[in-house]
Amino acid sequence: MLARLPEAFMRMALTGGLAILFLLALAVQPACSQSEDAPERQLDTLFSRLVRPTDPGCAVLVKYGGLKVLEKGYGVRALRTQSKIDQRTNFRLASATKQFTAMAIMLLIHDGKLHYDDRLTDVFPGFPAYGKSITIRNLLTHTSGLPDYEELMDDEEKVKGPIWSENHQIQDAEVLTLLEHATTGKFAPGTSWAYGNSAYVVLGLIIAKASGLPYRDFLQQRIFAPAGMDHTIVYQKGINQVTDRAFGHSKEDDKFTETDQSSTSATLGDGAIYSNLEDMSKWHEALEKHSLLSEKEMAPALVPVKLADGSEPHWPNSPGEDDPNAGKPVSYGFGWFLSPWEGRPRMWHTGETRGFRNVINRFTANGLTVVILCNREDLTPEALAEKSAGIVLQTGTH
Repeated sequence: MLARLPEAFMRMALTGGLAILFLLALAVQPACSQSEDAPERQLDTLFSRLVRPTDPGCAVLVKYGGLKVLEKGYGVRALRTQSKIDQRTNFRLASATKQFTAMAIMLLIHDGKLHYDDRLTDVFPGFPAYGKSITIRNLLTHTSGLPDYEELMDDEEKVKGPIWSENHQIQDAEVLTLLEHATTGKFAPGTSWAYGNSAYVVLGLIIAKASGLPYRDFLQQRIFAPAGMDHTIVYQKGINQVTDRAFGHSKEDDKFTETDQSSTSATLGDGAIYSNLEDMSKWHEALEKHSLLSEKEMAPALVPVKLADGSEPHWPNSPGEDDPNAGKPVSYGFGWFLSPWEGRPRMWHTGETRGFRNVINRFTANGLTVVILCNREDLTPEALAEKSAGIVLQTGTH
């Protein structure tokens, strides 16, 4: 009897253990089933299917309710190195830079060094007469009527021959000179709306003049450092270097080619910032917590601009161009588009330049942020961000 106790005991234990394992399996099965539909899995599947591991790709940040639903890289930083994209990979933000330029202007207004109604000729007295009625507010909201400096570059090169290239890039001071040589703007300030880069190049110059610091240093001291954005920089070739840098690419006939720079890649206030998912998460925390500007001081940036007659601005009609936005109403504040998505309040901006496509979306009433940074031109981050938002919001969970 005693000799058989251990065998009986083991048999009972084994039977009981299997029963427990069976019950645990039943309990875990629904959870596993649910995880197949979890937002992070759906999002990961969405982007994994778009990007082959050895191709240029994207970095994706989705935050909801203060928590990171997804923070992941897909593909490589550069074909020639095959280094993987991750949360610290730095992408050129292109026009998404404008939200930082606008913040820098607002910080100088906070300091009392600028005012929204200051005229362009107050800052640059030598600017021609058409700048006398252009205000800083006009520059921030794309209602200044400044000529497009890229069109002025084309006009200059038609007369003088090739001047600028990806190896000899136009600088901010040259943009200002081109604008000063013009005799009139596109329209009287405040009477129409036209998205463009000239105003934000000029705002970058205004930041430097009003602060007494180079644009890159003012942003570092007043935005990047306070927000903890330790690896974000205003890139200037020969002055600093981009760490963990993603290089831009274009695709033709299913083949990628590195196309990272253009003749306009060196201008600052309209598109020179490089950043990454970790730092963009910190940027949005700074906006949520109003750690750079108070909620009251930030409020003007989030009011859609109205024209001088009180009417709503519209995207310009572009004869001969297939522009899906042409003639439609536009909602723009200071460095942010403000049009809602499916009735949800939103502040957002795209960034598009040679080799890069980006989008930053903040659904302010839902506590949802979506950032997609791409180092290839064939992806559509704006549509992907909206699809990502739909995946998260339809679950209502973190």
